[in-house]
Amino acid sequence: MDRTASTLPDDSVVTGLPRPLPSTPVIVSVCVNCKSSEGAVVGPAMLEAVTAALDKRDVAVMVRPVQCLSVCKRPTTVAVTSQDGYTFLFGDLLPETGSDAVASFVQSYQASDYGLVPWRERADALRKGMVARVPPLRWSPEDGRAPK
Repeated sequence: MDRTASTLPDDSVVTGLPRPLPSTPVIVSVCVNCKSSEGAVVGPAMLEAVTAALDKRDVAVMVRPVQCLSVCKRPTTVAVTSQDGYTFLFGDLLPETGSDAVASFVQSYQASDYGLVPWRERADALRKGMVARVPPLRWSPEDGRAPK
């Protein structure tokens, strides 16, 4: 299909369309093998803290333990994703502060187009801990910019 500018609807048509919110479930993956710099396994504590923080806010998501997110130099690591939303990967999180930051981020993720949470809505721990932001698989504009 040719996607030239002449085939795209004008802004007045696009604004009437439903917002492209990420589909459910939003999935939060927590590395349970993460170890502190002293060698202590801290991943399970992060999993427990994230689960509790999401439960406290009554956020409907799927939380799952994963064996490794390959960010071993930045424990603890958490990923937030959905089928048609961006994937965010955060490291350097502490259970005491990072779990509430993740819970708040997930709420913003669920309300943002494509799960693309604005920088100003991210807690400081997540701004500093940003490892990667991967665009949705099903969305690939030709110019590479984020959707509007």
